[in-house]
Amino acid sequence: MLYSILILLAGFALLYFGGDYLVKGSSTLALQLGVTPLLVGLTVVAFGTSSPEMAVSIKAGMSGVGDVALGNVVGSNIFNILGILGLAALIQPMTVKAQIVKIDMPICIGVSLALCWLYRDGVLSRGEGIGYSAGKLFIVD
Repeated sequence: MLYSILILLAGFALLYFGGDYLVKGSSTLALQLGVTPLLVGLTVVAFGTSSPEMAVSIKAGMSGVGDVALGNVVGSNIFNILGILGLAALIQPMTVKAQIVKIDMPICIGVSLALCWLYRDGVLSRGEGIGYSAGKLFIVD
Protein backbone atom coordinates (compact mmCIF):
# COMPACT_ATOMS: atom_id res chain seq x y z
CA MET A 1 0.00 0.00 0.00
CA LEU A 2 2.75 2.45 0.97
CA TYR A 3 4.69 1.52 -2.17
CA SER A 4 1.66 2.34 -4.34
CA ILE A 5 1.22 5.71 -2.67
CA LEU A 6 4.92 6.54 -3.16
CA ILE A 7 4.74 5.54 -6.84
CA LEU A 8 1.63 7.70 -7.27
CA LEU A 9 3.29 10.71 -5.64
CA ALA A 10 6.45 10.20 -7.71
CA GLY A 11 4.28 10.02 -10.84
CA PHE A 12 2.56 13.28 -9.94
CA ALA A 13 5.91 14.97 -9.31
CA LEU A 14 7.36 13.72 -12.60
CA LEU A 15 4.22 14.79 -14.43
CA TYR A 16 4.33 18.28 -12.94
CA PHE A 17 8.03 18.91 -13.48
CA GLY A 18 8.16 17.16 -16.86
CA GLY A 19 5.25 19.21 -18.19
CA ASP A 20 6.75 22.39 -16.77
CA TYR A 21 10.14 21.74 -18.38
CA LEU A 22 8.52 20.80 -21.68
CA VAL A 23 6.44 23.98 -21.84
CA LYS A 24 9.21 26.32 -20.64
CA GLY A 25 11.89 24.81 -22.86
CA SER A 26 9.70 24.67 -25.95
CA SER A 27 8.42 28.21 -25.41
CA THR A 28 11.92 29.59 -24.93
CA LEU A 29 13.20 27.80 -28.04
CA ALA A 30 10.26 28.95 -30.15
CA LEU A 31 10.63 32.56 -29.02
CA GLN A 32 14.38 32.47 -29.77
CA LEU A 33 13.54 31.24 -33.27
CA GLY A 34 11.28 34.26 -33.78
CA VAL A 35 7.91 32.56 -33.39
CA THR A 36 5.26 34.98 -32.12
CA PRO A 37 4.06 34.55 -28.52
CA LEU A 38 0.50 33.92 -29.78
CA LEU A 39 1.64 31.03 -31.97
CA VAL A 40 3.72 29.65 -29.11
CA GLY A 41 0.67 29.73 -26.87
CA LEU A 42 -1.55 28.09 -29.44
CA THR A 43 0.84 25.29 -30.34
CA VAL A 44 3.76 24.62 -28.03
CA VAL A 45 2.02 25.33 -24.74
CA ALA A 46 -1.16 23.56 -25.88
CA PHE A 47 0.86 20.47 -26.78
CA GLY A 48 2.73 20.57 -23.47
CA THR A 49 -0.41 20.79 -21.41
CA SER A 50 -2.12 18.06 -23.45
CA SER A 51 0.80 15.63 -23.46
CA PRO A 52 -0.29 13.80 -20.25
CA GLU A 53 -3.69 13.03 -21.78
CA MET A 54 -1.97 11.94 -24.99
CA ALA A 55 0.35 9.59 -23.08
CA VAL A 56 -2.57 8.01 -21.21
CA SER A 57 -4.61 7.63 -24.41
CA ILE A 58 -1.72 6.06 -26.31
CA LYS A 59 -0.99 3.63 -23.48
CA ALA A 60 -4.67 2.74 -23.17
CA GLY A 61 -5.03 2.23 -26.91
CA MET A 62 -1.94 0.02 -27.07
CA SER A 63 -3.21 -1.99 -24.10
CA GLY A 64 -6.47 -2.72 -25.87
CA VAL A 65 -8.69 -0.56 -23.67
CA GLY A 66 -9.84 1.97 -26.21
CA ASP A 67 -12.78 2.97 -24.03
CA VAL A 68 -10.33 4.43 -21.52
CA ALA A 69 -8.56 6.37 -24.28
CA LEU A 70 -11.80 7.77 -25.66
CA GLY A 71 -13.14 8.58 -22.19
CA ASN A 72 -9.88 10.31 -21.33
CA VAL A 73 -10.08 12.58 -24.37
CA VAL A 74 -13.77 13.40 -24.00
CA GLY A 75 -13.56 13.84 -20.23
CA SER A 76 -10.49 16.07 -20.50
CA ASN A 77 -12.21 18.31 -23.04
CA ILE A 78 -15.38 18.57 -20.96
CA PHE A 79 -13.43 19.38 -17.80
CA ASN A 80 -11.22 21.94 -19.54
CA ILE A 81 -14.20 23.75 -21.04
CA LEU A 82 -16.54 23.61 -18.07
CA GLY A 83 -14.18 23.36 -15.10
CA ILE A 84 -11.13 25.42 -16.01
CA LEU A 85 -12.93 28.03 -18.10
CA GLY A 86 -15.72 28.31 -15.53
CA LEU A 87 -13.29 28.70 -12.63
CA ALA A 88 -11.29 31.31 -14.52
CA ALA A 89 -14.50 33.23 -15.29
CA LEU A 90 -15.45 33.14 -11.60
CA ILE A 91 -12.12 34.67 -10.66
CA GLN A 92 -12.06 37.27 -13.44
CA PRO A 93 -15.02 37.96 -15.75
CA MET A 94 -14.06 37.55 -19.39
CA THR A 95 -15.02 39.31 -22.55
CA VAL A 96 -15.39 37.09 -25.58
CA LYS A 97 -14.71 38.24 -29.11
CA ALA A 98 -17.54 37.80 -31.60
CA GLN A 99 -15.29 35.59 -33.77
CA ILE A 100 -15.15 32.98 -31.03
CA VAL A 101 -18.92 32.81 -30.74
CA LYS A 102 -19.63 32.97 -34.48
CA ILE A 103 -16.78 30.87 -35.90
CA ASP A 104 -14.71 29.00 -33.33
CA MET A 105 -17.53 27.60 -31.17
CA PRO A 106 -19.53 26.18 -34.11
CA ILE A 107 -16.36 24.54 -35.45
CA CYS A 108 -15.60 23.07 -32.03
CA ILE A 109 -19.14 21.73 -31.75
CA GLY A 110 -18.94 20.38 -35.31
CA VAL A 111 -15.70 18.53 -34.58
CA SER A 112 -17.25 17.03 -31.45
CA LEU A 113 -20.29 15.90 -33.45
CA ALA A 114 -17.94 14.45 -36.07
CA LEU A 115 -16.39 12.29 -33.35
CA CYS A 116 -19.85 11.05 -32.37
CA TRP A 117 -20.60 10.24 -36.02
CA LEU A 118 -17.28 8.40 -36.48
CA TYR A 119 -17.97 6.35 -33.34
CA ARG A 120 -21.53 5.46 -34.39
CA ASP A 121 -20.62 1.81 -35.01
CA GLY A 122 -18.81 1.48 -31.66
CA VAL A 123 -15.39 1.34 -33.32
CA LEU A 124 -12.97 4.16 -34.00
CA SER A 125 -10.57 2.84 -36.63
CA ARG A 126 -6.98 3.97 -37.05
CA GLY A 127 -7.88 5.90 -40.21
CA GLU A 128 -10.83 7.61 -38.52
CA GLY A 129 -8.63 8.53 -35.57
CA ILE A 130 -5.94 9.98 -37.82
CA GLY A 131 -8.51 11.93 -39.83
CA TYR A 132 -10.23 13.24 -36.73
CA SER A 133 -6.95 14.24 -35.08
CA ALA A 134 -5.69 15.97 -38.20
CA GLY A 135 -8.97 17.83 -38.62
CA LYS A 136 -9.03 18.92 -35.00
CA LEU A 137 -5.40 20.01 -35.13
CA PHE A 138 -5.65 22.07 -38.31
CA ILE A 139 -9.19 23.41 -37.98
CA VAL A 140 -9.82 24.03 -34.28
CA ASP A 141 -6.40 24.58 -32.75
